[in-house]
Amino acid sequence: MSDHWAEEQQKPISVVLRELCAEDDMRLGDIVDRFGRRALGSLLFVLAIPNLLPLPPGSSTVLGAPLLLLSPQLALGVHAPWLPNWLENRTISGADLSRAFNRLLPWVERIEKISSPRLGFMFGTIGDRAIGVICSLLSFVLILPIPLGNLLPALTIGVLGFALLQRDGLFATAGYILAAFSGLLLYLAADAVVAGVRLLVNWLGGA
Repeated sequence: MSDHWAEEQQKPISVVLRELCAEDDMRLGDIVDRFGRRALGSLLFVLAIPNLLPLPPGSSTVLGAPLLLLSPQLALGVHAPWLPNWLENRTISGADLSRAFNRLLPWVERIEKISSPRLGFMFGTIGDRAIGVICSLLSFVLILPIPLGNLLPALTIGVLGFALLQRDGLFATAGYILAAFSGLLLYLAADAVVAGVRLLVNWLGGA
């Protein structure tokens, strides 16, 4: 491993994000390369968290599509992320990156100060794949055009991605709790939709 490669691995994610904010428009593939071996956890975090901010319409789909490809790779135990050429060559606006990450960076830096590798038994082959499965399911929800429906899934994916990046079991625990809440809310929402459809069908049938 080269000194440059080792240095890249030791950089806190906040430093990498600040470097990305200073760049002009970048290919998604170049952003992936910037995170090196930490790419999967880093990208789950980087692509999910901006969805918590007010973004142009369709942004959740643009950010969710890579997540929908990366999360299953984590679930399958793939270590080096792969993206198809059309997505790898997708250009992301440097202004959009800067606008999103500059608002999030103070929070990321605070979180980094309280995070450390702990509860390592929650990671490894089984733990990493469990995170991949959860993020795969939530990534699908993220790309759906549901008003405000992407906030909790995005937060959950971001927390689990950060936990994976830092190997912090405490954050992984928080992510699992958020995932449970996400599942519960999705179930309740789906149940309400089904009940509404049945009510409409019954009303039309009786009309």
